[in-house]
Amino acid sequence: MKAIRLREGKERSLQRRHPWVFEGSIAKGRADPGETVRVEAHDGRFLAWGAYSPQSSIRVRAWSFIESERIDAAFFARRVRQAVALRARLAVDSDAMRLVHGEADGLPGLVVDRYGDTLVAQFGFAGAERWKDAIADALLAATGCPRLYERSDLNVRKLEGLSELQGWLRGDGATLLPIREHGWALQVDIAQGHKTGTYLDQRDNRQHFAQAVRRFGCAEVLNCYSYTGGFTLAALAGGAARVTSVDSSAPALERSREHVQLNGFDAARHDTADADVNAYLRAALEQGRLFDAIVLDPPKFAHSAAQAERAARAYKDINRLGLMLLKPGGLLFTFSCSGGIGPELFHKIVAGAGIDASVDAAIIGRMAAAPDHPTTLQFPEGDYLTGLALLARG
Repeated sequence: MKAIRLREGKERSLQRRHPWVFEGSIAKGRADPGETVRVEAHDGRFLAWGAYSPQSSIRVRAWSFIESERIDAAFFARRVRQAVALRARLAVDSDAMRLVHGEADGLPGLVVDRYGDTLVAQFGFAGAERWKDAIADALLAATGCPRLYERSDLNVRKLEGLSELQGWLRGDGATLLPIREHGWALQVDIAQGHKTGTYLDQRDNRQHFAQAVRRFGCAEVLNCYSYTGGFTLAALAGGAARVTSVDSSAPALERSREHVQLNGFDAARHDTADADVNAYLRAALEQGRLFDAIVLDPPKFAHSAAQAERAARAYKDINRLGLMLLKPGGLLFTFSCSGGIGPELFHKIVAGAGIDASVDAAIIGRMAAAPDHPTTLQFPEGDYLTGLALLARG
């Protein structure tokens, strides 16, 4: 087994069971892409078994911190079974859920979502890629699902020296799949949809929004960055008289219209706008429009902590506009999915937006990813989705 020796003083993160080893922490040693290596402290003490990635700044990702553990097909079968068993205990109100959430499940770089009887996997780094066949077999065995689709069309794979891949790994069939969520019917395109097909991490927040719309009697709702209309369905289910979905993707808006029809809502209660959200919000402000509830669920503005300052300006701008478009007593659900923007920073950004908008608001809820997207004490970087539910003061 090849060994990677760390520089003196660089072993502390592994001793805390953080799974990443950066290039600058390594004193000597190298291996092939994805090859299992023994990670040692400067004095030769065992720290972890990990997968080596020669082209990534994260040079090693740890599989295990137990010296006696073997990294083989049986290891991956155990880890997959553990991840699936955890989800079985969560009582998720949907037939679609995340089954493997990377480092949080001890499987760095691997994401697996289940849509009915179909699994969709993303292999995001060299270690997961090297063990792909064993992982695929373990997933089918642990779930009983007959089909596994790969969505490794990730830009991050380029940093690993890997090409983007997409297609059936096990079985085949349709890639437009029906799912159920909180009693709502949805269609998910696992071949063309965002992430593995849709945003499962917002599942519970959509239900919270439906409940809030009903509780506060929100009649006129604006759903920004609406994608295929998850929050739109939530607003309609909550009794909204009219919902406007805004997105720059015409196919996504068409799917949102299909979702409205599929769930039996009156199409007259739903409008769509194929537009840049910032431009739409500014135009609405100029027109003097106001809304009872607004959702701001933008794409990732910061891909790393280094981009946080630029992203903060973008988040502040859309939240300023959103707050200015709220009626007195109106509801704002606002989110960041940027890993470099933590809950405390996001709170400060939205607070600054409120000052600029001359709008005061009460925080009536704090939101995160659904529990099938867990984080761990040892890996705070996994806590990427943060949200605030605000009620504007009249």
